[in-house]
Amino acid sequence: MKELKRILFISQEISPYLAEESPIRLLNRQLPEYFQGHGYETRTFMPKFGEINERRNQLHEVIRLSGMNLIIEESDHPLLIKVASIQSARIQIYFIDNDDLFHRRKGVADENGVEYADNDDRVIFYARGVIETVKKLRWTPDIILCSGWMSALAPLYLKKAFNDEPFFANSKIVLMLDDNEYKKPFSTKFADKLRINGISNTDVRSIADFPVGYEELMRLAVDFSDAIVYATPKVNQRIANYAETKGKPVLAYEETEDLTAACKRQYDFYQTLLQKEDE
Repeated sequence: MKELKRILFISQEISPYLAEESPIRLLNRQLPEYFQGHGYETRTFMPKFGEINERRNQLHEVIRLSGMNLIIEESDHPLLIKVASIQSARIQIYFIDNDDLFHRRKGVADENGVEYADNDDRVIFYARGVIETVKKLRWTPDIILCSGWMSALAPLYLKKAFNDEPFFANSKIVLMLDDNEYKKPFSTKFADKLRINGISNTDVRSIADFPVGYEELMRLAVDFSDAIVYATPKVNQRIANYAETKGKPVLAYEETEDLTAACKRQYDFYQTLLQKEDE
């Protein structure tokens, strides 16, 4: 019997867990269901933003996965893993949580639209939290899809800090670009904050010692990804141009109101990536 392929979704936002629907949230909701319906095992992750109602969405903590402390700039941050199910799709969503970084906050900005000053710490915590949890699950993905700028450090960590882990050694990392950018640059210390064993000065040279805006962060994500997907009609053109100079396989955006068709295009694209790996 042929072994099922596996795909890991590292998403910033997924419908219906945030109040407003948007095309990218709906796509992130539909993709795991589509791939699961076409023979893939899936795991899907999202930050546990404070605006997510745990009771209404029936979230519960997974004790066996929680309990690790992640250190960011000498501060310990306990990692909490929660899970919920989308019953109609028969898929589970894992949530990365921490009382200080996520649980007591809204999304990426407060009720007045002011972006949180520690979004840089939250980006680091989210990427590392997902990777450590997948290791605990002892689950080996063939494809890893990173959606949204809060997932942007995952390619760097996977390719450098966790490159000798058997769980990720052969995974294809896909970066999905959309039109959701942050406005407040991360601090000049961001490159130092994200450093863990396996990441050298050379790896983060492009973001060292100056404020890190959206474009700088996403160019770093492009550098360590294997392929790029454009998920919205408009993406940052400078990042798109940068990806083209790197020669990465790109799936361009195609206008459609049919989410199933959008999912099929990604499915076909990933099949091509995996076929090239097998050749």
